[in-house]
Amino acid sequence: MSALSNWIVAEAEQLGFDACGIASARALDEESALVEQWLDEGREGEMGYLTRNREKRYDPRLLVEGTKSIVTVLYNYFPKQQIGDNGRYKIAKYAYGADYHDVLKRKMRQLLERIETQTGKLEGTRIFVDSAPVLDRAWAVRCGLGFIGKNTLLIHPPMSLTASRSQTQEEEQTAGRSLRHCGGSFFFIGHLFLPLELEETGKTMANHCGRCTKCIDACPTGALEAPFQIDARKCISYLTIEYKGSLEGYDPKRFNGWMYGCDTCQDVCPYNRFSLPNTETQFQPSEQLLAMKEEDWKSLDKEGFEALFKHSAMQRAGYEGLKRNIEFLSK
Repeated sequence: MSALSNWIVAEAEQLGFDACGIASARALDEESALVEQWLDEGREGEMGYLTRNREKRYDPRLLVEGTKSIVTVLYNYFPKQQIGDNGRYKIAKYAYGADYHDVLKRKMRQLLERIETQTGKLEGTRIFVDSAPVLDRAWAVRCGLGFIGKNTLLIHPPMSLTASRSQTQEEEQTAGRSLRHCGGSFFFIGHLFLPLELEETGKTMANHCGRCTKCIDACPTGALEAPFQIDARKCISYLTIEYKGSLEGYDPKRFNGWMYGCDTCQDVCPYNRFSLPNTETQFQPSEQLLAMKEEDWKSLDKEGFEALFKHSAMQRAGYEGLKRNIEFLSK
């Protein structure tokens, strides 16, 4: 099992994933208590789906019967250039290109196919990419892929913090580890649920935020109320994507030009100085999107929206939602 686990991690990195780890499937008791407290305080806003299937969310064996191990991968989405006309009409970086759900699932199917060359056909496998009641960040932490920052996001440290001081680069390479010094929080998280008992490959990391509070200090709307505590109802990402009501009463100046999502707490995080541009062709923004100016956004119609975002995660907000956000920022 140890040899197979190491082989899976090496294969994942050979496929282009930036990190991979394996953990045994079990109940997330400590994490579930924190989520329940957050829900009891009503901080999820209108995201009612977070209150459903709670038992399955906290125990993967209830979500997929027979699951014994979780393989978690990270995939970099940090862009080469950023979208925004002089700081206005900005889009969260994860939505620049093709829908990450589709891109990541296709790559993870390739990983599963490779695993099955070693194990034979496996029954009861499932691939999840932000599409089911799964505590994504919790499993990434359990797999040793990072720690939860004060902005509540997963932070994947650069290799210099995760490798043993006694390990040389040659030893790292022999162990099948990636030598790309890509760290930070601009990663998609995917999970492969397997009916195999595999050896765990990582250890839970301690938080390395130290005394830094840059994310909290920079949050435009005060959604980060304290270290590790976020009120989604105040978050620009929530308000511009998940929230379907009117933005009347909110101050457009505090949105700092964000019309879909918000990356402020990531942009100021010192760990993201280790971010490298992604190499996934499907994550690259189109020339048409890069060329959009203020007047283009203001005059955007439904046909134009579909041309720009037909296969994009921005379909989550839809044309009406994006138009609402544009009109709000234009005040």
